[in-house]
Amino acid sequence: MGRRKAKVDDNQSEIVDALRKAGCSVTITSGQADGFPDIVVGFRDINYLIEIKDGSKVPSKRKLTPDQVKWHKRWNGKAHVVKNVTEAFKVVGLMK
Repeated sequence: MGRRKAKVDDNQSEIVDALRKAGCSVTITSGQADGFPDIVVGFRDINYLIEIKDGSKVPSKRKLTPDQVKWHKRWNGKAHVVKNVTEAFKVVGLMK
């Protein structure tokens, strides 16, 4: 059974580029299955799991998919959902 290609939000490359320019290491994981977050970010010896949603879309189009909801409920750690660079910077502590 083949996997469908992961749907990538339009703002993902902007957020990834900004985080990298700010000194973060970023691994794109949006191709993983079962609702795993889109990126893993390393900054100042801390790892962040981040799901990216497109903030330019209407709220109903920014909801977590059923697989993402299940993954977040099962995860016994912290994961974040961001809609733009500012929110991503806040998650990793680059902005307050």
